[in-house]
Amino acid sequence: MVVKNKRWLIGGVLIVAVAAFVSLSLLPLLGTTIDRRPSSEIQANAAQGASGDANQQAELETRAKGYDLVLQREPDNQTALRGLVEARIQLGDLAGVIEPLEHLAELNPEVTDFKVLLGQTKYQVGDLEGSAQAYRNVLTASPGNIDALRGLVALLMTQKRPQAAVGLLQDTLNTANQANEIQAGSIDVTSVQLLLGQVYAEEERYEEALTTYEEAIKGSQQDFRPVLAKALVLQQQGKNEEAQPLFANAAALAPDQFKDQIQQLASVSPSPPTTTESSAAAESVEGASP
Repeated sequence: MVVKNKRWLIGGVLIVAVAAFVSLSLLPLLGTTIDRRPSSEIQANAAQGASGDANQQAELETRAKGYDLVLQREPDNQTALRGLVEARIQLGDLAGVIEPLEHLAELNPEVTDFKVLLGQTKYQVGDLEGSAQAYRNVLTASPGNIDALRGLVALLMTQKRPQAAVGLLQDTLNTANQANEIQAGSIDVTSVQLLLGQVYAEEERYEEALTTYEEAIKGSQQDFRPVLAKALVLQQQGKNEEAQPLFANAAALAPDQFKDQIQQLASVSPSPPTTTESSAAAESVEGASP
């Protein structure tokens, strides 16, 4: 079951070319160059002594201490808070990220990205209850926030609560029309359907997954993601002849940067892919957006 959960975290929604929810990059918020690798990789490298780059490690530690000193005098200094978060991420000190990130979220209640990052960080350090609460705080104000939905759904899946994940996504879809009438585009129906289909597929509820993807295709005919997702489910069932026209259609609809990956996925053996194959395919499109 651990292997299956890892596949959800690493390979789930990434295979259908949506953004990785476990990325701890603060680039859009901090306006600085930060390592965009998954936090687990950063943490592992930090545990190995930052791969021999002792000078950079020492510089980061000095920088973090400097920001700490500033915050002792000016606890609301957002430049120092952001700098401390950045330095500790690069050091792999995810536990040390939580306090300054919580403070940034308090100082900027309108910036949901801080709360999403808080949920991601708490998940990484094992605080599942805190992670879920952070995501729910975002969803209370913004029910269609896809990053918070991805995070909470993945967390529920690791807790072996697929029906709770299904319920969350179905509730979101049920309120989408009304929400979008009040504020256009507040809930991306297709992205939510992709998540729901992925939950069904992970639970081997393939017919429900296919039905969900078909609804997404009808609602967004120029979006390659649900077409690709349906092809992958058929492929996983061994229905390669049915899957191939969908792969071709997905490649035709997709932006150029995804066409090679789609062709690679289409060439996979029609037998159900192993976890390693699924993860490798997912990582090839990591960080992609529709």
